[in-house]
Amino acid sequence: MRKKSLGWMFVIILLGAFIGSALGEILAFILPQGVVKEFFLRSAVFTLGPTTLDIIILTFTLGFSLKLNVIGVLGIAIAAYFLRWVQ
Repeated sequence: MRKKSLGWMFVIILLGAFIGSALGEILAFILPQGVVKEFFLRSAVFTLGPTTLDIIILTFTLGFSLKLNVIGVLGIAIAAYFLRWVQ
């Protein structure tokens, strides 16, 4: 059995988070108002920055924000489960 690289595992799990979060947002638009819709719309937001790097001729502003909902977490779990079979 071949070991998978850490970068490959990160890409697969990040892809699962993207797909799961997108599906959660789509479900939120489809579902009627109520407790179920609020459950799928609830999300956690993680932010880093913005940070400004100012060198004489260039100025960079860097930041990162991650919004993860319940279906996104489920997508991460499914991606991690399927990671066992991906070569």
